[in-house]
Amino acid sequence: MGRLGDKSDYESIREARISENMARMEMLGLRRCAGELSAISSAPSPRAGSVTPRKTPKPPRVLTPLRRSGRLIAAATPPGSGSRRSARLNGDSVQHKALPYRGSDAEEEEQEGKSPMYIDKERLRVLQETRCDSKARGSVYDPVLGICCHFCRQKKLCGEEGCKRCGEGDFEQQCIGKTECSSCHSSYGILCRACLKVRYGEEMEEVRKNKKWMCPHCVEEKGTKKYWICNSSICLKKRKIAPTGIAIFQAREQGYASVAHLLMDQLKSRGSF
Repeated sequence: MGRLGDKSDYESIREARISENMARMEMLGLRRCAGELSAISSAPSPRAGSVTPRKTPKPPRVLTPLRRSGRLIAAATPPGSGSRRSARLNGDSVQHKALPYRGSDAEEEEQEGKSPMYIDKERLRVLQETRCDSKARGSVYDPVLGICCHFCRQKKLCGEEGCKRCGEGDFEQQCIGKTECSSCHSSYGILCRACLKVRYGEEMEEVRKNKKWMCPHCVEEKGTKKYWICNSSICLKKRKIAPTGIAIFQAREQGYASVAHLLMDQLKSRGSF
């Protein structure tokens, strides 16, 4: 057995490897960096009230162009040089070949200083071609000529024959495919042919002949027909009644002429609104 003071082969090899690694770290400069880091970590914290110098932040590096809104790009781009856009969005004034909605009265209004309303000939031609010829709600939505129905809330052109507003674009004429209450003359009394038939069981021809026709709101207000109320979703929610939805099939199965007749019978059975 060897003496206790002698180093073993393992320790000799370990010391040789440590010396070799230290020399390699010195050559790479790692020992100097390690000394600097240990000095920073062992430095005392700054005292209260002392001001530490702030480093000036470097500006961020922009690798890709910044994203901008398409509206801002279009505003900085001269008209005609960018992508395809309408003249209205580009800010240009659009001049249409227009047809006055009234013959020679438009010239009189211009002389009086009033701005007459015009209809684009091309738009009028498209409306006449695509306008539905059925006598229901119609299939052409028009926010200008169309009149909103109180129940379905659709601004569609009617398909009634001889309607100068929907067929010829005459703003001053009333749409004959929508009802008008003789009492209130409000939007509550405007119903299209389909809603008038399905929801209240009335025909448009009978309403036109009856010059004293009143909407359900006025009928209820005057008390001429008890429990006859407006069954639109807006008005039923105001009464805290759940909207009926598409209840015409249920009403016809039970023998009622319309949803209003079904609802009237249900209200009678309850005895109150």
